[in-house]
Amino acid sequence: MIGTKDSLVIMRLLQLSGIGPAKVNSLLRWCEDSGRSLFEVVSNQEALKERLTSEQLMDFQAKEISKALETSLENASVHLLSAVDEGYPSKLKIGMKAKAPPLLYCRGNLKLLSSDSIGFCGSRKASEKGIETARDCAEQLARGGLTVVSGYAAGVDITTHKAALAAGGNTVFVLPEGILHFRIKQEIEHLWDWNRVVVVSQFEPTLSWSVQNAMARNSVICALSNAMILIEAGTTGGSIAAGRTCLEMKKPLFAPVYEGMPESAAGNRLLLKDGALPLGKSRQTQRAAVDKVFEVSTQSTIGRGEQQISLFG
Repeated sequence: MIGTKDSLVIMRLLQLSGIGPAKVNSLLRWCEDSGRSLFEVVSNQEALKERLTSEQLMDFQAKEISKALETSLENASVHLLSAVDEGYPSKLKIGMKAKAPPLLYCRGNLKLLSSDSIGFCGSRKASEKGIETARDCAEQLARGGLTVVSGYAAGVDITTHKAALAAGGNTVFVLPEGILHFRIKQEIEHLWDWNRVVVVSQFEPTLSWSVQNAMARNSVICALSNAMILIEAGTTGGSIAAGRTCLEMKKPLFAPVYEGMPESAAGNRLLLKDGALPLGKSRQTQRAAVDKVFEVSTQSTIGRGEQQISLFG
């Protein structure tokens, strides 16, 4: 396990009852305003009393990171990346603001978290046409130098990760569970290259999958991406919720609609009415017309660079 003093403190804080990302981010903002690091604040019990209840303070003093957990994280080469560490992606702070994960657990090439990227979300049971569209888009975008971000689920997610790696590109795996549950799936094992991937989780390392975690994970995918492509979303569920989150973050969202699209993918049409951009086929290449995706990705990059980033702004 690799981490700064601040990241280790955040890890301990998130184990406390009543302490979540918003509370930790508030504490980090308070530290920034006072010109002190989080580690400096917790070293001064009087200062910490201003921000924690007496029960939380006692619990914090009693709790340490277990040696077993520390060993497991070290053996897995997990890097703890806190919101105040160099390399933490500013896109998360811009997109999620106070809800940005104050601590990320990462394996692989951390630089990819801040690279120009395209997110993918969609059905685990996408149609054959939907899977082919996802593969085509991911391959073209990866070959063009954009990092593919997705959630490592069956269907659309794993298709886009695999297509990016097969094209020689980069990809980010955003997990809906603790990072110690991560395993390289057999279907992409032959393509794996730790220099071209990063696995990231916002959750406690041993936490199991849940619907709630999956929904929270989708917000991170949206925030890390310059733009999103949504393949076959239903009218309810995680995929259309991710699309709406993307629009709320004012990120460009592309929703392909094509002949033979199943009724279960009616969410794409709803999102087009709400502001998503259509993604069609190029008459010249007979492949997905991704030129506009490249264009808005560049525009998103320029806009992001013009913003002055402070902690959760």
